[in-house]
Amino acid sequence: MPGFLREHSWPVAASLLLHLLLVIGFVLMTYVSREKRLATLQPLPIDAVVVDSQTLHAAQRAVADRAQQEIARAVAEAKAKADAAAEANAAAEAKAAQAVQAEDAAKAADAAKAAAEQHQAEQVQREADEKAAATAAREKATAVAAREEARKALEARQAAEVKQAAEARAAAEAKQAADAKRAADERSRQDREAELRRQLADEEHVSAVQSGPLRDRYIALLRNSIQNAWIKPASAVAGIDCLVEVTQVPGGAVTGARVKQCNGDAAVRQSIENAVYRASPLPDPPDPALFERNLVLRFRPNE
Repeated sequence: MPGFLREHSWPVAASLLLHLLLVIGFVLMTYVSREKRLATLQPLPIDAVVVDSQTLHAAQRAVADRAQQEIARAVAEAKAKADAAAEANAAAEAKAAQAVQAEDAAKAADAAKAAAEQHQAEQVQREADEKAAATAAREKATAVAAREEARKALEARQAAEVKQAAEARAAAEAKQAADAKRAADERSRQDREAELRRQLADEEHVSAVQSGPLRDRYIALLRNSIQNAWIKPASAVAGIDCLVEVTQVPGGAVTGARVKQCNGDAAVRQSIENAVYRASPLPDPPDPALFERNLVLRFRPNE
């Protein structure tokens, strides 16, 4: 009902005002119709007392006053009713507003309570989530630390094994190297001793050969080969005596010839050097120990 009055307050007020105007109009029409009837009534042939006009006017005024009073009373009653209706409507609206406010307040309280409960539930859930996340983080950190320790232990064990293997390999290689060095030193010592013995034997052999008749025979072969290749120049005189350096390689091939001392002229010197080259390859020695790369031979073609 209060909601209906709040929603239709203007139509109710208009209806009350319309009823008030109808009552006022009805009262006015009643008054006017009475005046007209009084004015149009024909006097009946009755026995009557003649009334003074003043008395008549007084009666008419009294009737008009009563009509006005009735109209005023009706207007006052209608106004009072309208005021009462307006007050009732205002009271109903105020009550409805209070009810709406109470309802809004109740809704707001319910909403606040629900929000508080939701906030508390969210806080509890958030705390639970944070606790679960912290627990998970601790467990994860513990697992990571355990894996890291296991990895470090494995790496340390592997490093120790690698170091041990490297030390064993180094020891084995050192032993092998030492053995190889001892063997090499022994072979080197034996080789040096063998070479020394061979050199001593060669030296003894060369000394024996150099001091024997084989060397003289070898030198004679070389001189004869060079003299046979010599072409005597026109300026050559009797009694030529020259020393010539001869360089040869194994097999007797001559690689160099130079006259050092000579009693002949330049043509003689050149002829002797040419004879050495033409005699190449020189005869092989009767014993390899007699071979010498650099020889100094005495050239006497007249002997």
